[in-house]
Amino acid sequence: FCNLAGHIVESNNDSLTPDSICVIRLSALGDCCHALPVVRTLRDNFPDTKLTWIVGKTEYQLLEGIEDIEFIIFDKSNLLKSLIKLSGELKYRKFDILLHMHASMTANLVSCLVKATRKIGFDKDRARDLQRLFCNETIATKPRQHVMDGLFGFAEHLGVGSEKLQWDLMIPESAIAFANNHIQKGKINCVISPCSSQRFGATYNRSWPMDNYLSVIDHLIKTYDMQIILTGGATEIELSYGKKISQHFKGRVKNLINQTSIKELVALIDQADFVLCPDSGPAHIATAMNTSVIGLYAMSNPLRSGPFCSQDLVINAYPKAAQKFLNKEISELKWGYRIKEPEAMNLITSKEVIKKIDQLIL
Repeated sequence: FCNLAGHIVESNNDSLTPDSICVIRLSALGDCCHALPVVRTLRDNFPDTKLTWIVGKTEYQLLEGIEDIEFIIFDKSNLLKSLIKLSGELKYRKFDILLHMHASMTANLVSCLVKATRKIGFDKDRARDLQRLFCNETIATKPRQHVMDGLFGFAEHLGVGSEKLQWDLMIPESAIAFANNHIQKGKINCVISPCSSQRFGATYNRSWPMDNYLSVIDHLIKTYDMQIILTGGATEIELSYGKKISQHFKGRVKNLINQTSIKELVALIDQADFVLCPDSGPAHIATAMNTSVIGLYAMSNPLRSGPFCSQDLVINAYPKAAQKFLNKEISELKWGYRIKEPEAMNLITSKEVIKKIDQLIL
């Protein structure tokens, strides 16, 4: 494993500026959106430091084009082959600091290939999958933080006290042109990503019911003559949602599910007036693009993983779900606990969502 000897870290000053820092944050899109401002903050505070980020293949499509960070792409879909490839890429390199921002066993294996004097991971409450065995330092324990605030703990551990909420995702001209073809000027444009990502091994649906979307979209079209754009991936449930919603509204809704690259999705969200979605990557991409998010949260706590800059626009049924399905207050639950009840999303009503959207627009 890794060197288990502890270190005492002093406050940052010029004499302690590291020559090189390696970051591990492989996935997912939302978490990479959370990590990017931390890396940007490190760049500002250590302008002469070589910054390297080991990132997933899909997630790199989001970050591609950022010039002052070196990215090493790791394809988790072929673990053994990717580990061998990464071993070759890092064979003759050593970093001053590894920031192990991803608590998973795959990320742990990746960390073993990174030679670094200091390997910094999460505190004991957040270091899942035995991460602490692979690090020789941990960040400070700060309970009940948003994920992004927790990641900023790595910068604080290096003596960086300031936080820079800056993303500066690069959007190629081709993606901007794609968005221009679908965004209607002179209208309010709403991007709806109707489905939450399906977690590996999950047997329950984390998406909001179809009929609720139909009610909300009907209101938006009739009341505001709004341009509605559906986005999403290639999963069976996403394709089904897109087909049924677009058929119901007979051409009044633009169905782009499984028809955008990640950069095109970023461009669409950048030009949209707001995004409506459950707990998913588009909520955090919207945050990065300074686009408002109407977030639908019942199975996860938005105070931990909701859209960072749109907390006032979130429909938060998580406390109600905890009470209904677990008979507990959220203060009794472990921070980050997910309520794996398929009926939880039904606690969010279309009337609540319509009211929140009306407040945003009016």
